[in-house]
Amino acid sequence: MSATSFFEAARPFSLDEIAAATGASLRPALSAAAPPALVVAVAPLDASRPGDLCFFDHARYAPALAGCRATGCFLREADTPRLPPNVAALIVADPHAAMTRAMAAIYPDALRPASLFDARGVSPGANVHPQARLEAGVTVDPGATIGPGAQIGAGTVVAAGAVIGPGVCIGRDCAIGPLASVQQAFLGNRVIVHAGARIGQDGFGYARGEGGYAKTPQLGRVILQDDVEIGANTAIDRGATRDTIVGEGSKIDNLVQLAHNVVIGRGCAIAAQTGIAGSTHVGDFVRIGGQAAIAGHLVVGDGAEIAAKAGVMRDVEAGARVSGSPARPIRRHLRGQAILDRLAQR
Repeated sequence: MSATSFFEAARPFSLDEIAAATGASLRPALSAAAPPALVVAVAPLDASRPGDLCFFDHARYAPALAGCRATGCFLREADTPRLPPNVAALIVADPHAAMTRAMAAIYPDALRPASLFDARGVSPGANVHPQARLEAGVTVDPGATIGPGAQIGAGTVVAAGAVIGPGVCIGRDCAIGPLASVQQAFLGNRVIVHAGARIGQDGFGYARGEGGYAKTPQLGRVILQDDVEIGANTAIDRGATRDTIVGEGSKIDNLVQLAHNVVIGRGCAIAAQTGIAGSTHVGDFVRIGGQAAIAGHLVVGDGAEIAAKAGVMRDVEAGARVSGSPARPIRRHLRGQAILDRLAQR
């Protein structure tokens, strides 16, 4: 990792500690010296040097692995012959997952947005209404605004310029990024809302009449359950007469739009620039690729996978994998594309 990184390692870690934390089987480097070498940073394979930790999980990076100079490298048993003899092997079934666990231990401060003012407690430059209730241990940066009746749990950070509306409830150990806004919403524990996200604003609700469009009041809320993460500049509209809900442990990327009354189940992953129209219900453990568009009032079943750029215009069965626009089973879509390519070549 470059010396100009904005994150510092919590402390040096021995390879034994890294192996214990990740469940890796440690095979020391042939030239390892005593005392055991320490890991002080992480790096990609081709930029690694002694003191670094890296991982190898795809054959396309074999040339970079051959030149690896790190102290330790996560990789699979079958790939150990590729590893230079001066690098310790940390043998695991899933190198990427192991590297993620190791990085979380080495760089805990990088897991969620922190105070931009490097402070604790409520800054004198923050605007906190006297009727707001903050537990001990809440950090509020300069320029943040917290409205009347808002409740915020211990360990939560509200970064500079963030806005917490009246009556909003935010649980413990949450992070609200800079310039994010949260209104008409209840957030569970360990929720992360990244910079510029908009939570709880009006849904897109209008009644069409002879004189144009009449605005429909949006009276619902947004509910973000425990361990949800919302990416930068994502917008989640509050419900019209019911709630917009994101289920426990779901992760939503940057620039995603969730319309009013949308329900996202537990453990979902939604990639950037996806849009989900109003009143659609997405089941548990669904994965949605970038720039997918899902029409309103649909049901996406548990465990379904929706490919990038898919246009979903009808219900998706549990466990189905769909792609294309209009979306259809992925094998049928790929066969259709292959037929079109052959026709085009004639």
